[in-house]
Amino acid sequence: MRTKLLVAVAMTVGLGACASSPPRPVLYPNAHLQQVGRAVADRDIAECRQLALSSGVSEHREGQVGRKAATGAAIGGASAGAWGLVRGSAGERALAGAAAGAAAGTVRGAIQSRETSPVFRNFVQKCLRDKGYEVIGWQ
Repeated sequence: MRTKLLVAVAMTVGLGACASSPPRPVLYPNAHLQQVGRAVADRDIAECRQLALSSGVSEHREGQVGRKAATGAAIGGASAGAWGLVRGSAGERALAGAAAGAAAGTVRGAIQSRETSPVFRNFVQKCLRDKGYEVIGWQ
């Protein structure tokens, strides 16, 4: 049973990581974008992303997996342990709850760790704004 759970978690994380490409800024078609064209805008986006990375800004949220797993384990263990106090076998139920909570926290943390960092987005948006573009969102 434990092996099946670990395989399911690994597959979920793996599929989630492969399912989408990283979000990119969406540019409003202002006069500057119309003047320079899409090819130049794409190069400018790549340049701004690289500038953010070379400035030490992390593209993704770091540390989400471990923190979410620990939080899930604590919540799952405490709630299942409390239920076990009422129904009996508190220790066994707390351990099972902690395992389930850790698995859920790991999956959630892995998904969130692939999200673009707000600082990275702000950096790229400022860089593009300085070049004359208007960023209206990310997708």
